[in-house]
Amino acid sequence: MKSSLTAFTFLVAGSVIGLIGCGTSAQPRFYTLNATAAAPSTSGTKVLVGPVSIPATVDRPEMVVQTPPNGVEIEEFNRWASPLGEMIGRAVASDLGGQLMSSEVTSAPLASFNPSYKVTINVQRFDSIRGQEAVLEAVWTVQDMSASKSRSGSTAAHEAIQGDGFDAIAAAQSRALARLSSDIAAVIRTASN
Repeated sequence: MKSSLTAFTFLVAGSVIGLIGCGTSAQPRFYTLNATAAAPSTSGTKVLVGPVSIPATVDRPEMVVQTPPNGVEIEEFNRWASPLGEMIGRAVASDLGGQLMSSEVTSAPLASFNPSYKVTINVQRFDSIRGQEAVLEAVWTVQDMSASKSRSGSTAAHEAIQGDGFDAIAAAQSRALARLSSDIAAVIRTASN
C-alpha cells in the first residue's frame, strides 16, 4: 500500500512539474508597420487605398526572413500584429495622407466615403534579410474616379535594416512603404492639377 501511494505521489509530482515546464514557453512578440509622414489635420483629397495583395510566402501572421541563397525562416515568436496586407494598406494610407496633406485618406471602404482616387497595390516582393535590408517591389494603379482614368506605376525600394532585431525589420519595411506612398502621391498630385 505504501509503495502504491509513493508511486502515485511521484506520478502527480511529475505531472505538475511537466505542466509548469509547459507554461514557461517563449511568448510571441508582435510588430506593426507605421507611417513615416506626419498626420494631417485638415481635409483634402479623398483617397481610398485597397485592395492590397501580397505574396503567399509572406501572407501569414509570422514574420518571414530570407536566408541566402534560397531559404526562408518563419519566425514563430515574431509576428505581425494584424494581417500583413491590411497593415500595408493602413501604412500607405497614413503616409499618403501626410504627403498629400489630407485627412481624407483611408484603407477601408466606408459607407458614405466617395473617394476622388482609388489606389490598388500588388506587392510582388516583401523580403527581409535580417541585419541587411528590406526589399519592397510593388505595382500599383491610381484610378481617378471623376475622369474614369487610371495610371499605373511600380516601385522598388531597398532599405537598410539598422540593427539585428525584428523591430528594425518592421522599421525598414515601414520606410520602404513610405517610398511607395511617395511614388503614388506624386501621381495623385499630377492628376489633381
